[in-house]
Amino acid sequence: MSEQCQDTLRCDPQELRQAMSIHTRKITDSCRDKDCIEDLPVYLTCGSQALLDSSAGTRVRCAELISTYIDVEPVAFDRNHYCIDITFYYRIIADALVGTSRPATLYGLASFTKRAVLCGEDSCAHIYRSDTRLCAPDGITRVGANRPTAVVEVLDPMVLSSRVREACDCPAKDTGSIQVPEPIRRMFDEELTFCSDRRRLYVTLGQFSIVRLERDAQLIVPVLDYSIPTKECCDSPGCTEDPCEMFSRIPFPAAQFAPRGCDPKKDKCDLSPDNCESC
Repeated sequence: MSEQCQDTLRCDPQELRQAMSIHTRKITDSCRDKDCIEDLPVYLTCGSQALLDSSAGTRVRCAELISTYIDVEPVAFDRNHYCIDITFYYRIIADALVGTSRPATLYGLASFTKRAVLCGEDSCAHIYRSDTRLCAPDGITRVGANRPTAVVEVLDPMVLSSRVREACDCPAKDTGSIQVPEPIRRMFDEELTFCSDRRRLYVTLGQFSIVRLERDAQLIVPVLDYSIPTKECCDSPGCTEDPCEMFSRIPFPAAQFAPRGCDPKKDKCDLSPDNCESC
């Protein structure tokens, strides 16, 4: 099964056919970052805010990255560099202890904005593209601004810590309303609460990200052959491989049959759910 998801790279020089011109995106600059976002305010839904105000304790369960907004603008004093403003939107899920019942689930939104300056190179060419339509006149050609494209790769953040503050102890900037795009608002079943008279939830997140700028480029590459799939289509998992054939390729575990000294504490299998190691 694992071999079905692996590509074979043919790099024998004897198989070179010709050189081909291709259109692709060239990475002009990139960077990576490791952000520790401290005391990020969480804007809970109306129902979740009411539970937080009456809860005896709160624990943040996880944080999920739900959307990212990117804005690219040229740097005024250096025309080869571009400023990339990135806003991350997270869905925060927490558990609140209310009375003696089981913990209630809280939902909220948190956002974080960062900036990166990267080299995007410069080009004086004007780019026009046509909207090709079959059996009909092509669409009107449109001019595209000759700016690089920003690409952001980011993992879901790690929840490092959380705490609840009283409204009177919150910074003034955390008690006002923030600008949230409408598509982000629609991801929650209830309206978000941006002002609270009692309590506010804060989280500290750890996030890994990679930011890069890409620009259209024409390159000449060596051609081995046109990429024609060799694997036949399969309509169910494992249908292209016989189970016994797969088992025959597994090496014999001779080391597990070798005699060794008996240590009851060491050799005893731990069958608890928390143990993920096989005996």
